[in-house]
Amino acid sequence: MHALSIPTWIIHVSSVLEWMTAIWLIWRYADATGNEAWRALSFGMLPALVSAMCACTWHLFDNPPELGWIVTLQAAMTVVGNFTMMMGGWQVWRSAQEVN
Repeated sequence: MHALSIPTWIIHVSSVLEWMTAIWLIWRYADATGNEAWRALSFGMLPALVSAMCACTWHLFDNPPELGWIVTLQAAMTVVGNFTMMMGGWQVWRSAQEVN
Protein backbone atom coordinates (compact mmCIF):
# COMPACT_ATOMS: atom_id res chain seq x y z
CA MET A 1 0.00 0.00 0.00
CA HIS A 2 3.00 2.27 0.28
CA ALA A 3 3.49 2.35 -3.52
CA LEU A 4 1.50 5.59 -3.59
CA SER A 5 1.61 8.67 -1.40
CA ILE A 6 -1.34 9.56 0.83
CA PRO A 7 -2.43 12.46 -1.43
CA THR A 8 -2.36 10.14 -4.45
CA TRP A 9 -4.46 7.57 -2.56
CA ILE A 10 -6.94 10.31 -1.69
CA ILE A 11 -7.24 11.18 -5.38
CA HIS A 12 -7.64 7.52 -6.41
CA VAL A 13 -10.28 6.70 -3.80
CA SER A 14 -12.19 9.95 -4.22
CA SER A 15 -12.28 9.42 -7.99
CA VAL A 16 -13.87 6.00 -7.52
CA LEU A 17 -16.38 7.44 -5.05
CA GLU A 18 -17.17 10.34 -7.40
CA TRP A 19 -17.68 7.93 -10.30
CA MET A 20 -20.06 5.82 -8.20
CA THR A 21 -21.94 8.96 -7.22
CA ALA A 22 -22.19 10.07 -10.85
CA ILE A 23 -23.60 6.69 -11.88
CA TRP A 24 -26.17 6.87 -9.10
CA LEU A 25 -27.13 10.48 -9.93
CA ILE A 26 -27.57 9.69 -13.61
CA TRP A 27 -29.75 6.71 -12.67
CA ARG A 28 -31.84 8.99 -10.45
CA TYR A 29 -32.08 11.53 -13.28
CA ALA A 30 -33.53 8.77 -15.48
CA ASP A 31 -36.14 8.15 -12.77
CA ALA A 32 -36.93 11.85 -12.42
CA THR A 33 -37.28 12.54 -16.14
CA GLY A 34 -38.73 9.21 -17.19
CA ASN A 35 -36.11 9.11 -19.94
CA GLU A 36 -34.73 5.55 -19.95
CA ALA A 37 -31.87 6.56 -22.24
CA TRP A 38 -30.08 7.97 -19.20
CA ARG A 39 -30.03 4.46 -17.74
CA ALA A 40 -28.02 3.35 -20.78
CA LEU A 41 -25.42 5.98 -19.94
CA SER A 42 -25.41 4.89 -16.31
CA PHE A 43 -24.83 1.26 -17.30
CA GLY A 44 -22.23 2.39 -19.81
CA MET A 45 -20.21 3.95 -17.01
CA LEU A 46 -19.85 0.66 -15.10
CA PRO A 47 -16.87 -0.75 -17.07
CA ALA A 48 -14.95 2.47 -16.42
CA LEU A 49 -15.71 2.06 -12.72
CA VAL A 50 -14.32 -1.48 -12.85
CA SER A 51 -11.22 -0.07 -14.54
CA ALA A 52 -10.71 2.44 -11.74
CA MET A 53 -11.20 -0.25 -9.12
CA CYS A 54 -8.58 -2.39 -10.89
CA ALA A 55 -6.09 0.47 -10.63
CA CYS A 56 -6.77 0.87 -6.92
CA THR A 57 -6.45 -2.88 -6.35
CA TRP A 58 -3.15 -3.03 -8.25
CA HIS A 59 -1.72 -0.22 -6.13
CA LEU A 60 -3.19 -1.57 -2.89
CA PHE A 61 -1.02 -4.68 -3.24
CA ASP A 62 2.09 -2.63 -4.20
CA ASN A 63 2.00 -3.41 -7.92
CA PRO A 64 3.13 -7.06 -7.77
CA PRO A 65 4.08 -8.71 -11.09
CA GLU A 66 1.90 -11.74 -10.31
CA LEU A 67 -1.15 -9.46 -10.43
CA GLY A 68 -0.23 -8.18 -13.88
CA TRP A 69 -3.52 -9.55 -15.20
CA ILE A 70 -5.24 -6.73 -13.28
CA VAL A 71 -3.45 -4.20 -15.48
CA THR A 72 -4.68 -6.07 -18.56
CA LEU A 73 -8.21 -6.13 -17.13
CA GLN A 74 -7.98 -2.40 -16.40
CA ALA A 75 -6.94 -1.67 -19.99
CA ALA A 76 -9.72 -3.85 -21.37
CA MET A 77 -12.35 -2.23 -19.14
CA THR A 78 -11.13 1.21 -20.21
CA VAL A 79 -11.65 0.30 -23.87
CA VAL A 80 -15.01 -1.34 -23.20
CA GLY A 81 -16.05 1.58 -20.97
CA ASN A 82 -15.17 4.15 -23.61
CA PHE A 83 -17.35 2.28 -26.10
CA THR A 84 -20.27 1.72 -23.71
CA MET A 85 -20.25 5.36 -22.58
CA MET A 86 -20.22 6.43 -26.21
CA MET A 87 -23.23 4.21 -26.87
CA GLY A 88 -24.99 5.50 -23.74
CA GLY A 89 -24.33 9.09 -24.78
CA TRP A 90 -25.64 8.29 -28.23
CA GLN A 91 -28.84 6.91 -26.66
CA VAL A 92 -29.28 10.13 -24.69
CA TRP A 93 -28.66 12.22 -27.82
CA ARG A 94 -31.09 10.11 -29.83
CA SER A 95 -33.78 10.42 -27.20
CA ALA A 96 -33.33 14.21 -27.22
CA GLN A 97 -33.75 14.24 -31.02
CA GLU A 98 -37.02 12.31 -30.73
CA VAL A 99 -38.44 14.94 -28.37
CA ASN A 100 -37.63 17.81 -30.74
